[in-house]
Amino acid sequence: MSHYSDLISRLYWHLPVNLTALLAQTITDPDLMGQIEKSWRHFIQTGQVWALLIGLVIGYMIRNLTSYG
Repeated sequence: MSHYSDLISRLYWHLPVNLTALLAQTITDPDLMGQIEKSWRHFIQTGQVWALLIGLVIGYMIRNLTSYG
C-alpha cells in the first residue's frame, strides 16, 4: 500500500497548475436536484428519450437474432 500512495503523491506533485485548478473548482450553482431536473426536462423535450428507447429495443432484437442457443 505504501508503494501505491507513494506513486499517487509523486503524480500529484507533477500535475500542471491548470489541472490542479480544474480539480479544485468552485461550485457556482449548488442546487444539484434543480440541475438534474433541468437536464431531465431537456432530455424529454428534445426527444432523446425516444431515441434511447428505440435503440434499446433494436439492440435487444439484434442481440436475440445473433445469439446462439
